[in-house]
Amino acid sequence: MSWCTESAALLPCILVVWSSAAFIFSYIFAVLEGHVVPFVPYISDTGTCIPESGLFGFMISVTAMLGAATMYIRFKIVQVQNSRSTFLSGYFNFVSFLIGVIGCIGMGIVASFQETAVTKVHDAGALVTFVCGVIYIFLQSIISYKSCPQWNRRGTCHIRMTIAALSVLATFPMIICASFVGIGTFKCEPGEEMSPYHQASAVCEWIVAFGFVTYFLTFIRDFQAVNLKISTELHDDF
Repeated sequence: MSWCTESAALLPCILVVWSSAAFIFSYIFAVLEGHVVPFVPYISDTGTCIPESGLFGFMISVTAMLGAATMYIRFKIVQVQNSRSTFLSGYFNFVSFLIGVIGCIGMGIVASFQETAVTKVHDAGALVTFVCGVIYIFLQSIISYKSCPQWNRRGTCHIRMTIAALSVLATFPMIICASFVGIGTFKCEPGEEMSPYHQASAVCEWIVAFGFVTYFLTFIRDFQAVNLKISTELHDDF
């Protein structure tokens, strides 16, 4: 297991494990409590009712923070690589990082505002999370190709772009089908039947969510070459 704890690689490892657990545990609890149907409910549906709502909110909030931290380290890695051999505009790297952080803020909104409590805010946060998330991984895939072959293997670039492309393709039907479903339709009642649009949108949502998880898994090798240090400086005039 040293491959996932070497240098800064522990951070994306924790992000992947924690985010996967957040989705899976919330789903298991919601199904066992009879709050959702077993066949791919919306991810948010699995964290709407008590007691799983507390678990969902906490774990998704931590996921958002871990995601932002991982994106920041990735931003710094690309920044250093680019300073050694220029292959990219610095603005491109910064814009990618900024979009990713906005997506993490959207995730924090999803965790803080439950689906049935503040529906419009929750849905807006989810939309920001998924749209900014797919844009981020698509831009990161472009950066990977730009830095190839010096800083990335061609195979890794292909894997990242494939994941990004599938996530982008799944995002469109997810949003379109969700618009037919409408908002505020979920109830914590056993046996509730989902419409075909609801099911299609939920399937695409899970595809995109685990697309993000798989994508961050590809960062582990890059992070193995990075050491993190915290520097403290005291100002004499303080």
